[in-house]
Amino acid sequence: MAAPPEMVRSARIGRTRVLTLDHPPVNVLSRPVLELLEREIAATERDPETRAVVLASAAERAFAAGANIREMAPMGPDGARAHGRLGQGVTRAIERLPLPVIAAVHGVAYGGGCEIVLACDFVIASEDAQFGQPEINLGIMPGWGGTRRLPRRIGAARARRWILTGRPVRAEEAAEAGLVDRVVPRAELLPAALALGEELAQKPPVALAAAKYALNAAIDPGIDAGLAYELDLWARLFGTVDQREGMEAFLAKRAPVAGPRSDWEARSAGFPWAPRAKAPRNDARRKKGKA
Repeated sequence: MAAPPEMVRSARIGRTRVLTLDHPPVNVLSRPVLELLEREIAATERDPETRAVVLASAAERAFAAGANIREMAPMGPDGARAHGRLGQGVTRAIERLPLPVIAAVHGVAYGGGCEIVLACDFVIASEDAQFGQPEINLGIMPGWGGTRRLPRRIGAARARRWILTGRPVRAEEAAEAGLVDRVVPRAELLPAALALGEELAQKPPVALAAAKYALNAAIDPGIDAGLAYELDLWARLFGTVDQREGMEAFLAKRAPVAGPRSDWEARSAGFPWAPRAKAPRNDARRKKGKA
């Protein structure tokens, strides 16, 4: 029996390393895919001949359709926290890579796929590309850096609309918002990404790495604390009524039914908006005061 194909393929074209997601049909970001991608990013950093990186897709319909919902649906907070830590680890590895990273996006880049794009330095998209953070429809929220990176990329007002509505955004709108640097016909996508990679490969590599690190520090100096806060909220959502209903509905291919707020106080336990516990009454002090 033939060995299964690599779900993340790596090839150097000139001085640009192309990492290609190849997990048909739509590059669902399962744990094995994330682990392979993290491994290839680390290997790329060790290659002295690589001066730029392109993240691309071999799937016809998608760059990456998001996380594996079937894999995540049964998770509780602890399992979700571990899985979210892996997803955040991949996006942080992209940001910390001392090489410029270009996302070449066609088809859909939803959820975790969009969050991987957000971690890249440049985004080139084909005319058919669509972006989105639809996690709200699953009873959760972005957990791999979306709440941190999307506002810094497109501004708070747009990020709020994208995340709270969960609606998809076409390439031209994403370009107007500032997420996408350039929109090209599908046939020109990889050549355009490679051309940008070659342009960047001609720059002094140490200066390029220093500039990337300085820019990231200026844009978001508190990113690690922000990611920890996001991960905590994301993990807490697992096991809630909304998460169970949202993911069950997704897998059953039906519309989810939003839960009521009649038990809001109980459902808010552990979240930052939960009502604070009332201070216990000190009857002894009150009696002493009356005496």
